[in-house]
Amino acid sequence: MLALRLPPEIEERLDSLAHKTGRTKSFYAREAILKHIEDLEDIYLAERRLAKNERRISLDDLEVDFAEDLKR
Repeated sequence: MLALRLPPEIEERLDSLAHKTGRTKSFYAREAILKHIEDLEDIYLAERRLAKNERRISLDDLEVDFAEDLKR
């Protein structure tokens, strides 16, 4: 079970959407969470790694390494 407190304007929008579509507010809250949880997890992981000052790899270097691995 999960209970959420939303700002009044978001609650009104959610109520309106649920009423217009015949779906529940819970349905839309669940959809929003499922759609965005992976992004939130990625942000958390990136922030944690940045805080540790671990070695960083640029996207360009990663793509080169990946391309070399595919050739093997």
